[in-house]
Amino acid sequence: MSNTKIQWHPAFIAAMNLEMADCRDSLRFDREYNLNMKPLAIDLLITKNQADLSINNEIGCIFRGHNIIEYKDPVDSLNIDVFFKVEGYACLYKSYGKTVDAIAENDITMTFVRDNKPSGLFAYFQEHGYQVSSPFKGIYYITGNILFPAQIVVTKELKPELHVWLRALSGKLEKQDLQNLMEQMRQLTGKLDREYAEAVLEVAFRANIQILKEWMGDVSMSEELLEIVKPIIEPQILLREQNALEKGMKSGMEKGMEKGMEKGMEKGMEKGMKKGMEKGMEKGIRGAVGILRGFGRKEDEIKTIIMQTYSLTDKDASDYL
Repeated sequence: MSNTKIQWHPAFIAAMNLEMADCRDSLRFDREYNLNMKPLAIDLLITKNQADLSINNEIGCIFRGHNIIEYKDPVDSLNIDVFFKVEGYACLYKSYGKTVDAIAENDITMTFVRDNKPSGLFAYFQEHGYQVSSPFKGIYYITGNILFPAQIVVTKELKPELHVWLRALSGKLEKQDLQNLMEQMRQLTGKLDREYAEAVLEVAFRANIQILKEWMGDVSMSEELLEIVKPIIEPQILLREQNALEKGMKSGMEKGMEKGMEKGMEKGMEKGMKKGMEKGMEKGIRGAVGILRGFGRKEDEIKTIIMQTYSLTDKDASDYL
């Protein structure tokens, strides 16, 4: 996984919107719902617009009128303290109703979402008499000494054909998984759905950057895929170009100085070094031009780059093309 900070939460919100696409118009999604003026915020609050709404979705089966969602990215822990924290959020949320008991106790649920199964938390449940059941693959209901119905969703264990977008929030995907995501995206027709899908895809690619690097040299990469991953791969390409340019310049300068030193011994140190530097610079520029062409840069782009990098005139830059 890349060391670059990955923004998992926006992609999770997008994935949940896609997860609930069938009934999304009847739900309200509040991201980072503030409980009060202090920095206490629920990751995602999903409320029903209709009290009798039935959700035909494995994750949404448990949902009632007010549903508090806590998402933990692959590097965050989900332990008993987090569990109690969210239960505390649920209590605060109930207490902040517009009138007394405006939000009924039995109308609130808690959902915890994480890539891997939190083994420590499940061990705590077992040791302290909580009941754990699994009505669906990857979904665990928690009952016992808790105030509100709760479920833990382990995205890695979810059925791939039903929960493709949530399963994509992982740093351990394979090339086939990303190809399947692309295929799922092609089937989306709505503009909003495609925007949500792009948000999930971007995070999936960033978290699995090695696969993306393999694709960078694949001529079969489709224009559709290239357009999506362009914001991700462009910094990689620019960094590679910069490193190549610096390496070419350094190599050319070193060789030029070496040759200049040799000729300087024969015809004068000053004259030889100057000539060597010039030849080294020329070789470095030609090497840079070749590298840029290899990355598919157009001639006018290459010309602009070498003019800026080597302080060349328009005419001198044209001589290298």
